[in-house]
Amino acid sequence: MRRRRVFYIPGYDPVSPRRYRELYRKEGTWQAEISGYALALRPKRVKGPYGWFVSAEIEGEAVEADVEVLVWSDIVQGSMDQGVAATYLQMVKTAWVYIATGALFRLVWLRKGPTVAALYPIINLVVQFFLALGAGWGQVALWRWLWPEGGWAVGAVLGVVVFVALLRFFKRIDRKILAYYLMHDYAWSAQFYGRYPPELEARMAQFRGVIREALAGGFDEVLVVGHSSGAILGVSILSDLIREGDLGPQALSFLSLGQVIPMVSFLPEARRLRADLAYLSAREELVWVDVTAPGDGCAFALCDPVSVTGVAPEGKRWPLVVSCAFTQTFSPERWKKMRYQWFRLHFQYMCAFDRPGDYDYFKITAGPLTLGARYLGRAPSKSRIERAASGYRSVA
Repeated sequence: MRRRRVFYIPGYDPVSPRRYRELYRKEGTWQAEISGYALALRPKRVKGPYGWFVSAEIEGEAVEADVEVLVWSDIVQGSMDQGVAATYLQMVKTAWVYIATGALFRLVWLRKGPTVAALYPIINLVVQFFLALGAGWGQVALWRWLWPEGGWAVGAVLGVVVFVALLRFFKRIDRKILAYYLMHDYAWSAQFYGRYPPELEARMAQFRGVIREALAGGFDEVLVVGHSSGAILGVSILSDLIREGDLGPQALSFLSLGQVIPMVSFLPEARRLRADLAYLSAREELVWVDVTAPGDGCAFALCDPVSVTGVAPEGKRWPLVVSCAFTQTFSPERWKKMRYQWFRLHFQYMCAFDRPGDYDYFKITAGPLTLGARYLGRAPSKSRIERAASGYRSVA
């Protein structure tokens, strides 16, 4: 193949799509040096809000790829526009949703890593609250000691000021802590008990229209890449696209990376998502490869999202569950440096490996083989998890 159209669906991320271009440029250049191929980026050639053009010579073949980011960061930013008090209220509501529905315990049973990651913002915010409360109470105790007669009132006022100021300080430095960011992420998934919010449904319909235009654009392959929460969107977008029919002759491929699908599909009202998982898993119109790694503590590594949700139909074909095995694709020296950088490892799927195996993001997005051809005959990872774990299996 010579021409490919790539659509990248980010996860719950408020940053500018320029970040993904720079990540692709930097990591692609490094991977090309390691693996001995050529890769160059230029301004985008096709219409769309944001993207870039890739020309590459990989495995002896020249290939062109038009990459577009399907942007929903504005929706993410809107959902994160919460004050301190609203975030704590979100924390209580989100914890209640996952505990009351039983989803939390089933997710822990399935994979402890991402569930621990989900508890991180709750624990962090609780610690922040009690630190601020302790500092505020310290003002009361200090002023009562300094002024036994009237110090209580002064200390109480100053204590409230210190309490509020410290909580706001923690929020300002959240770029380093990520407690508020992750709390908003999980609250977003839980707010409708697994249903898509109306504004997201509307954006997904727009994305579907853009992908359909590309299917008529004469490309050899149209590849949709969904990372993290973006994999959830990809499942429903592609299901709706296939239901509409008339896809054309080119290859349609779906690559899900670091997926967190069970965080939503295990919730009671996620009927649409569960129906889409069942539908997409049996379709022959596309190829679906799911790539995760046990070293990624934020993803449901090697969990077949269809099977663990309990909606695998008769004749299930997809996804092909593959591990990119960080302990094997990193050199020992690099893995030693990287293994505790959990948030960074969640983005490693779009980055370079110094000992790449059969997973290479840049060969997949800019190489001469379609996703189906690249993984033709590839057996799924032996350690994949397929046991049905969700307590909710009804579909739309």
